[in-house]
Amino acid sequence: MAESEVRSYPQQTQIDAYGNGGFRFAGVSHRGSLLCVPGSMQAWGVERADQVTLETLAPVLAAADDIDVLLIGLGHDISAIPRQLREAFRERQVIVEAIATGGAVRTYNVLMAEERAVAAALIAVDRVR
Repeated sequence: MAESEVRSYPQQTQIDAYGNGGFRFAGVSHRGSLLCVPGSMQAWGVERADQVTLETLAPVLAAADDIDVLLIGLGHDISAIPRQLREAFRERQVIVEAIATGGAVRTYNVLMAEERAVAAALIAVDRVR
């Protein structure tokens, strides 16, 4: 299948590549940040770590009953996740791990391969480090 630009993909799948401002998965290309939740891969309008909020993570919180772990890829930088965000997910029994996007993609793929209940919120990066 040739690569094409997507805004939403109808199932959750492993990520084949990241960088150049987007992600590749399932033979398609997505430009921009990405939410990976049970049942879909979808565009995420977040470009910086300070935009990671309960509002921008609402689709993940809505699927929290089907998630054990949420990986947040913060681009190349790592910063603290607001306490209220962590507490909201903790109340739903979801572990939140915020790391660089590269590490989040690798960990996400391992957990997907293990058939674990994982979600990811990934800020796109231009270059792979």
